[in-house]
Amino acid sequence: MPELRKDPVIGRWVIIATERNLRPNDYVIEKDESINDLSKCPFEEGNESMTPPEILSYRDPNTNKNEKGWWIRVIPNKYPALRIEGELDKRGVGMYDMMNGIGAHEIVIETTNHFEEMSDMQESHIEEIIWAWRDRVIDLKKDKRFKYILIFKNKGSQAGASLKHPHSQIIALPIVPIRVFQELDGSREYYNFKDRCVFCDIIQQEIEEKDRMVEENHEFISIVPFAPRFPFELWILPKKHSSDFIDVSKSDVVSLSKVLKRSLLRLKKVLNDPPFNLLIHTSPLDKYNLDYYHWHIEIMPRLTKVAGFEWGTGFYINPTRPEDCAKYLKEVDINY
Repeated sequence: MPELRKDPVIGRWVIIATERNLRPNDYVIEKDESINDLSKCPFEEGNESMTPPEILSYRDPNTNKNEKGWWIRVIPNKYPALRIEGELDKRGVGMYDMMNGIGAHEIVIETTNHFEEMSDMQESHIEEIIWAWRDRVIDLKKDKRFKYILIFKNKGSQAGASLKHPHSQIIALPIVPIRVFQELDGSREYYNFKDRCVFCDIIQQEIEEKDRMVEENHEFISIVPFAPRFPFELWILPKKHSSDFIDVSKSDVVSLSKVLKRSLLRLKKVLNDPPFNLLIHTSPLDKYNLDYYHWHIEIMPRLTKVAGFEWGTGFYINPTRPEDCAKYLKEVDINY
């Protein structure tokens, strides 16, 4: 019998198609074609002239900007979704609202190694990627035109990545996205009713039940959510209540790098290196220390397609129970 499950944060319903009961091997992963000539990849070390000038880099102190010697490099996107120059110029066109496409769009080149995915990296290197994300958010936050900053990673062409070289992106927006508004509204409603953070309650229940738990350490937890939109979807949450990603401490980043690496490695081994989208949801830039909201990472493997039913209803159909997903992920050997 199929199950209808309700997401406790935004109230979205998901159909768990239990009669399909797809196992990891039932999902077909289309592999991307590899690049044979790395000299054509603009993110390769030595190809710095092929990109816009760097905004930030972690590099050997004896090297110069926009030259070899870096291990993490942040650059403006050559083809940005939004541009940083200009004014918003909010205006109405009859009943319609519009503004100029003002924002920032940056690329975080995560490594000099074209073939080294985050699941393969040393935890210390993942820590530095997280610090680079944080450094850029802190800097972009100074621009008062921006209301929200999204950190995200597309891995694989099926997930929207146009280049294979491991990288993530940062987009600063002049508005708060509707998806974040839904989380804020749902979290606020839950808090007003129960005087507790919904994410904190999720964490507590998942720790107690352990049915959907995938990874846990002193400071972070990785779970398959109760009502996942996609098979093998993962959430990573700080155990200690925090609404803003940039408030992470040094010990937080050390713990987060471990849980993030191990979670991605489990997905890679169980699902044969799937394409995925990773994103960080945090509070808007003008909201501080929210009692009702909790920053978190969402990882969504691209195993199923969103089609007419999903677009028409807002429902998602997930052909594998989240408890089964968690079981498969926990059982795989990731010793390294």
